[in-house]
Amino acid sequence: MKQINSQKIQIKLRNKFVKFGVKMIGPETIFFSADTKIGKNVIINPYVVIGAKVKIGNNVTINSFSYLENCKIEDKVDIGPYARIRPGTVLKEGSRIGNFVEIKKSIIGKKSKVNHLSYIGDSEIGKSVNIGAGTITCNYDGVKKSKTKIKDNVFIGSNSSLVAPVIINEDSIVGAGSVITKNVKKKSLALTRSVQTEIQNYKRKKK
Repeated sequence: MKQINSQKIQIKLRNKFVKFGVKMIGPETIFFSADTKIGKNVIINPYVVIGAKVKIGNNVTINSFSYLENCKIEDKVDIGPYARIRPGTVLKEGSRIGNFVEIKKSIIGKKSKVNHLSYIGDSEIGKSVNIGAGTITCNYDGVKKSKTKIKDNVFIGSNSSLVAPVIINEDSIVGAGSVITKNVKKKSLALTRSVQTEIQNYKRKKK
């Protein structure tokens, strides 16, 4: 009986949002909460789940297999596919969250991008920031959570680890593959890499 009631509620919610102008591709695969708020010109692709306390602005696109809960999505934001937006997150106007990205209790600034395979937690990200593939914020030391602050126009190279608490200041660059443990000054390049070792004419062991 509960399942039947749940289906009826979802049908009612879908119909309500269609009347409001939400474009749903495969509406039977999309799930809302009773308190979901959605603006104008929003597109939701198949297999999206919207949990409690989600507010979505205008001209937003949510791509397939994304999950949102207790978050605020401002105008002109693009999410997913395969994105998880966790509680306490605010995605500012024009930001982009791509595939296999998880955001938790963070602010993503205007026109900033987290496009691939990244975890951003307990962070404040400014405007026009690019977060490279495989970047993670190391926000938990096993006892407490610490914050990462990334200021405007920062470029974070792929496969970087930002060990909180840490501040990456304006117009700076973090080189790919870096582990950043100290604050980075404005207009600086920060990178941490060990020296590459190469053994010539190396013979692999045989079984």
